[in-house]
Amino acid sequence: MRNPTKKPISSRRIHLLDEIRGFAVLCMIFYHGFHTLSLLLGWSWAQTLLEFFTPAEPWFAGAFIFLSGIASNLTRSNLGRGLRLAVVAVVVSLVTIFFVPGQPIYFGILHLLCVSMILVGLIKRFLDKIPIWAGIAVCAAAYLFTMGISRRFLGIASLPLIPLPDSWYQTDWLAPLGIYSPGFFSADYFPILPWIFVFLGGTFFGRYAAMGKFPAFTYRSTVPALSYIGRHALIFYIVHQPVIYGAAWIIQRVSA
Repeated sequence: MRNPTKKPISSRRIHLLDEIRGFAVLCMIFYHGFHTLSLLLGWSWAQTLLEFFTPAEPWFAGAFIFLSGIASNLTRSNLGRGLRLAVVAVVVSLVTIFFVPGQPIYFGILHLLCVSMILVGLIKRFLDKIPIWAGIAVCAAAYLFTMGISRRFLGIASLPLIPLPDSWYQTDWLAPLGIYSPGFFSADYFPILPWIFVFLGGTFFGRYAAMGKFPAFTYRSTVPALSYIGRHALIFYIVHQPVIYGAAWIIQRVSA
């Protein structure tokens, strides 16, 4: 006899996604920690670790963005989430610009996520009409086609096919799109192109989660600590930088 109190799979928390998200957040925290300790304190071991982990940074950040896309199928309002996150992103920019002028964040991962959530909130009904794997394939192709935009071309990965006008790269007004001048700098930078297609790819794949079609093991918690971090990823992401900068500042003053 079926248990009427048992929740359908689609309504249960997918702990594996939380754990992967938590791991990605930890990787970002360590990466930013090495960067800060190297920059402010000049510690050679931190610089060595920073250089070692730099090639992996796009991968764990990409995993975080993809998982956020999956989660866009499991929320009541992507538009509301995006607007709330936009407020946080603006505050982060203002704090870094005025209090950490050497490390401003103009368009970081939070800015990308809020734009992506707002977009999905506006066009989700249209996206839901596209077959899942067709949507994923288009997103993968679009990512590869636009990943060279900061290098002034559109193409296939690193193979340029369409050169972009040099005049576009004389201003920073287009920096959110991945088009910026040689003097542009953002301590955390994830432009809309090509990264929004990673989010949208997750949005398409996440329909399996909404339908309860993820494997059964993904609903079990294996590493509770990572699951907890993943559930509170935004808080950890916002808090970690002030904590790291504060610790580095104290060490710098004590050792002076």
